[in-house]
Amino acid sequence: MSIDINNKIALVTGANRGIGKAIVESFIQHGAKKVYLAVRDIKSTKDLVAKFGDQVVPLYTDLSVPESIESAAKTASDVNVVVNNAGILKLADPLNDDVEELFNQELTINTFGLLRMAKAFIPVLEKNGGGSFVQLNSVASIKNFAGFTTYSASKAAAYSLTQGLRDQVADKGIQVLSVHPGPIATDMCNEAGMGEMGQPVDSVSEGIVSSLKSGDFHLFPDEMAKQFEAGYQSYAANFIETPVSES
Repeated sequence: MSIDINNKIALVTGANRGIGKAIVESFIQHGAKKVYLAVRDIKSTKDLVAKFGDQVVPLYTDLSVPESIESAAKTASDVNVVVNNAGILKLADPLNDDVEELFNQELTINTFGLLRMAKAFIPVLEKNGGGSFVQLNSVASIKNFAGFTTYSASKAAAYSLTQGLRDQVADKGIQVLSVHPGPIATDMCNEAGMGEMGQPVDSVSEGIVSSLKSGDFHLFPDEMAKQFEAGYQSYAANFIETPVSES
């Protein structure tokens, strides 16, 4: 299935900056009727509110607080498209003294946050006649990067969950899109020491709009991501996107 963002109502987590902010801007430019800005700090959305007025609705949402997600789902009960963009990255390798603590923080947001968002919003999308659920994963969900091993592991788990979610909602009229950016020009990219490699944020946001319309499951939006796609595409087509019994 596919979906055109025009005239749709969307919700974006981590909408106040970086990729999330770009997604909000692209959605509205492509005709979205309304976008909920799901963020931990409502004040951080003031620039988007000033720019788009009542086309955007700030909504307190913290992926580490399940009650806030459940409350957001009740408020945003009219959504057609949910984008789970919020995530964190901690610089940690497997031998760090604090590796378990840092990994737990990443799992809480990057992995359990996805589960909480899906559990809260899939019923809403189904009630509204179907729609799309977009998960921001990463090329790090496919290959582990030593400097941020735990982040890679949390995203690998999220990618696996995204595949299971896709299969789970296949008969509910809900499209699932797994997005795998490489380094994008954001604060997170700078924190990871890859700032000079950062690609434009709109490569992700515009890619999402196009992939939703095309009915894709995978999106590799930027230059590095497309290199991953070239090597991964055959495997993904035969084993991820096709039921094993048919491969």
